[in-house]
Amino acid sequence: MPRFPENESARTGWSRLWRAARPRLTRANGYITVLAALLGFAMVAQVHETRTSGLENLRQEDLVALLDGVNQQSLKLSKEADRLTRTKSQLESSGGDEAALQAATDRLKTLGILAGTLPATGPGIRITIADPKNVVRPSDILNAVEELRDAGAEAIQLGPVRIVADSYFATAADGRLVADGTPVDPPYVITAIGDPHTMSTAMAIPGGVVDALKQLGATPTVKSATRVEVTALRPASTPRYAQPSTS
Repeated sequence: MPRFPENESARTGWSRLWRAARPRLTRANGYITVLAALLGFAMVAQVHETRTSGLENLRQEDLVALLDGVNQQSLKLSKEADRLTRTKSQLESSGGDEAALQAATDRLKTLGILAGTLPATGPGIRITIADPKNVVRPSDILNAVEELRDAGAEAIQLGPVRIVADSYFATAADGRLVADGTPVDPPYVITAIGDPHTMSTAMAIPGGVVDALKQLGATPTVKSATRVEVTALRPASTPRYAQPSTS
């Protein structure tokens, strides 16, 4: 059969064009593919979380309040980042000793408040839970504490007990509520330092802490204040297992 050089030339041209345009499996392309897949997964997960978070059931004023709380938290984090940046600049520009000592002292105070070894004062809220029917369970108090933490509470006290990261709640043999081994009697008073508006809004979310307590038969009241005090202290403890990392 006769051959047609012009067709052969055309096929060769298309073949070269395909080889030039086809994707090449390089390390860079592999990284880009993985990052694109992770980004897509994160977007899908975020959309799913948004759809299932129940926000569509909230009233407009509740959504506005939540948005305001998020903005306040973002502003606080931004101020903290600025403060740390200034501290870093001071340590770098000065001789280091005085600035480092002041930074360490401030950090020690902050850690003391978080660990419960130092008293604290500031704006916040006070939640009083009347329980005439003795229906409030340890899990209900835990839910309130976790909701306060999510709303930005920096120091929390339940009755005479300072609530910290490893606090626990239980029921004693006589039916009394126990916080970190200390019996607490009703009315239960929770004092929290943080943004009063954000925390009180978090407590009042439909289906949240206040609604759940009311459904049980308890009577919770939430009061905001420009100044509350958290005076209960925890003894300083030494870790049994954790040691500073040298890496």
